Amino acid sequence: MATKRRILVLGATSAIAERWCRLRAAAGDTLLLVARDGEKLTAIADDLKARGAGEVHTATEDLADTDGADGRFSGWVQTLGGVDIVFLAYGILGDQAEAQRDTDALLRGVQANFTSAIVWCELAARAFDLAGAGTLVGISSVAGDRGRRTNYAYGAAKAGLSTYLEGMAHRFAGTEITVVCVKPGFVATPMTAHIDGRDGPLWATPEQVAEDIEKAVEKKKPEIYTRWFWRFVMLIIRHLPRPIFNKMKI
Repeated sequence: MATKRRILVLGATSAIAERWCRLRAAAGDTLLLVARDGEKLTAIADDLKARGAGEVHTATEDLADTDGADGRFSGWVQTLGGVDIVFLAYGILGDQAEAQRDTDALLRGVQANFTSAIVWCELAARAFDLAGAGTLVGISSVAGDRGRRTNYAYGAAKAGLSTYLEGMAHRFAGTEITVVCVKPGFVATPMTAHIDGRDGPLWATPEQVAEDIEKAVEKKKPEIYTRWFWRFVMLIIRHLPRPIFNKMKI
């Protein structure tokens, strides 16, 4: 019988996290769900219990606020009785034009997508280091692979998160601790509801991304693009000569 895992999900109301949690619930795992929307958390928890989760706990928290982070994280781990997987899935897309004219909006995006995220990542790493094993999954974005005029505030924060996760993966190479950096492309979630063309060939569903993440966790891959073709799309974009790149309105 497979060992049941104890999983901490940071940003559990995100569409991708919710779909991935369904996969883990079917395996009978124990989950602790953290997010700001308590009502939605309760609904997700009830659904996961119905799908076979061992236990499901919830904590209504603003993860962008890192005050008392050490104690909060320790409390979540204590509730779980230890932690095997930490899944970091929260963030905000923001608006590039707003970030350019509103310093507070710019800082909110950096705090949500990078500064607070690396605090939780480092706390997870500390817990895994003490236990001698564990898996950290962090959702970054292909937007971090090259700065583009339409979303460089968001992209810069995600680039920072990707680099941080890459460094952590290097730190724990050869150990029983795995760090997985997930780089989704376009995903049809509530966060992207305002974008046209979500039925296009470059778009993925949250279910598809969740399945890719599950495979990456099982195979202990340090980095994945999801869907897979984004690795090649971004390879091209990263290597476009600057004069050509500067003519593109992307």
